[in-house]
Amino acid sequence: MLDEIHQAGGEVFGVTSEPQTLATEAEEAWETQFPIVGDPHHEIREQCSERGWLDVFYNEDAGHLRERKWASHPNGYYQPAVVVVHKTGRILYRWRCVPKFSNMNGAGARPEAAYTWEKIKTSLDDTEDAALDINPLMGSKEVGWFPFMLMLTAHGWFIRPKAFPLAREGDKSSASPKKMIGRILGFVALWLVLFFMLPLKWFGTAVLAWLVVLTPGLIEIHRQFQHESDPY
Repeated sequence: MLDEIHQAGGEVFGVTSEPQTLATEAEEAWETQFPIVGDPHHEIREQCSERGWLDVFYNEDAGHLRERKWASHPNGYYQPAVVVVHKTGRILYRWRCVPKFSNMNGAGARPEAAYTWEKIKTSLDDTEDAALDINPLMGSKEVGWFPFMLMLTAHGWFIRPKAFPLAREGDKSSASPKKMIGRILGFVALWLVLFFMLPLKWFGTAVLAWLVVLTPGLIEIHRQFQHESDPY
């Protein structure tokens, strides 16, 4: 879509809640062909809100990023959002990610690029600001809270849920949600074996002991994510 946007006289900018050093690194590593601006103090986010363009959600608690030692969100990390402004100041398109249980609490799927571009072109003929898009066509399927937590639990070897590391050049970590499927199947198979081999009382005791060990980590990471029940 980038060439079409440029041909129409537009420009694309990425904004991140990380410092400019990391924003520039991402721009170069991903070869985005558009500038990425670091906004660690949320000045751009606040301007968007004050001007009535878009109120972007952000998470103040980055505790679940404990494994991402090189990441930096000093004032919390942005939830994804899109805002398109015409040179006259009119809003052509706006969407914000609302962190909910149904989308693994945000930062997941984004509106599909071609769909978004068509919405923008349609708005060019309007005279009013575009309404907030609350049901866009997403570029990928959103993951619910239960399977998301299951993958994080598997990543923590079913003892303490653990966030997945952000990919970075030179990073040797190979953990990913897809690779957790085999780990989950193996864990379920282990419990099935124990169910048929152990007396029912012993099996129940083992399950209870595991839940006692697992629960504090589930509560910890659950509290660090956002759950907006009535965002509109």
